[in-house]
Amino acid sequence: MQEPAVAAIRTVSHDLPVSAEFTTFMANGWAATPLPADIRLPVADLAAVRRAKLSARFPGERLIVPAGEFKVRSNDCDHRFRPHSAYAWLTGLTGEEQAGHALVMEPDGPHRHEAVLYVRPRSPRSGEAFYRDRRHGEFWVGRRPDLAEAERMTGIRCVHREECDRLPPGRDASDDAALAAVLSELRLVKDAWEVGQLQLAVDHTAAGFEDVVRALPRALAHPRGERWIEGVFGLRARAEGNGTGYETIAASGAHACVLHWIRNDGRLDPRELLLLDAGVETGTLYTADITRTLPLSGRFSPVQRQVYELVLAAQDAGMAALKPGASFRDFHRAGMRVIAEGLAEWGVLKSAEGDLHRRYTLCSSGHMLGLDVHDCAQARADAYLDGVLEEGQVLTVEPGLYLQPDDETLPAELRGIGVRIEDDLVVTADGARLMSYVLPRTPDAIEAWMGELLEK
Repeated sequence: MQEPAVAAIRTVSHDLPVSAEFTTFMANGWAATPLPADIRLPVADLAAVRRAKLSARFPGERLIVPAGEFKVRSNDCDHRFRPHSAYAWLTGLTGEEQAGHALVMEPDGPHRHEAVLYVRPRSPRSGEAFYRDRRHGEFWVGRRPDLAEAERMTGIRCVHREECDRLPPGRDASDDAALAAVLSELRLVKDAWEVGQLQLAVDHTAAGFEDVVRALPRALAHPRGERWIEGVFGLRARAEGNGTGYETIAASGAHACVLHWIRNDGRLDPRELLLLDAGVETGTLYTADITRTLPLSGRFSPVQRQVYELVLAAQDAGMAALKPGASFRDFHRAGMRVIAEGLAEWGVLKSAEGDLHRRYTLCSSGHMLGLDVHDCAQARADAYLDGVLEEGQVLTVEPGLYLQPDDETLPAELRGIGVRIEDDLVVTADGARLMSYVLPRTPDAIEAWMGELLEK
């Protein structure tokens, strides 16, 4: 019989060796530090319902859903760990200590599974790992639950990950496309608890946008004002939640024409616009995704307002198309029709027909939202992109115009202007509810809102 694998203690080259006397000294004199008796996760019962849904889709098959592993950022420094969204959804476990853990759904008869968590419990004081292991030792990264505590938290039977030579064979969500697709599709419709978490993320994000407006005078004075904006929003995200749900886009001037501008190293010019695309991720890992395009002077110029109002009209049309039974793509088509007609009226396009407007819009006008900013991305097309909307789905509507600074098909006054307006909505029985309603959308309301915040 093969002996179980023993995880190596991760030290670094400049760690000093320890004496036998010191090792003995460190192994004694520690008080018990149990976690409170009532540590069951608030979402534990909902997670059990979710696992039952997964079980029903794969009768008799062993399923493996890993939390994921650390990724090295540089040398001996890891990126901050976030567990895989499907693992978090099925277990309720969201912390950085979940690296290397896995949920295994063991067949338990033809029509059900037993959930088993393979976890790394807390470091025993009888060994060296608790004070020497820089990646997992409790003195380095904090306390983890022991096996009994982990079972009380989740309601799932837990076993020691490192005492197993390897996970049992089965369908692994990290490399099984069919399993990954089902895990995405099961998350398309949010339950009431999830909608509440998403609303919390939206509310914190709205507060972050207010922080940014208040910080504009200092940001305008800094040589890398975009990065100042990123930092201000990041403070709110880290203080109120797990952090940002994705890399913040703080794009001023022509940088707003770069859809995923995350360098955020530019200076702010009061004559230009700031496109801020940012979202707070809650401690439960649900993220908001909101974009506002703001005049850095506090007031839109006539041409800026012209572009903004066309994008706003497109967003209004897209949001009006949201309802149960509508095609997922309907809201995008509705918004793009408005954009194409507007560009034709401006003389940029000869006709609103066809797809030439895409030169100036570049991408789709929204996506599902949840544990991932682009949620449920592994779902099959007939369940998502070519499917129909259902009550309880949460999605963004985010049309934009990206008028590149070097685009000679545009009048000179339009070049270098980028505008996106993005809001988060939940599909209801008869339409959709705007979750991010607290943030103004119209040009007049934005100017008034910015004026009030800058006066405080």
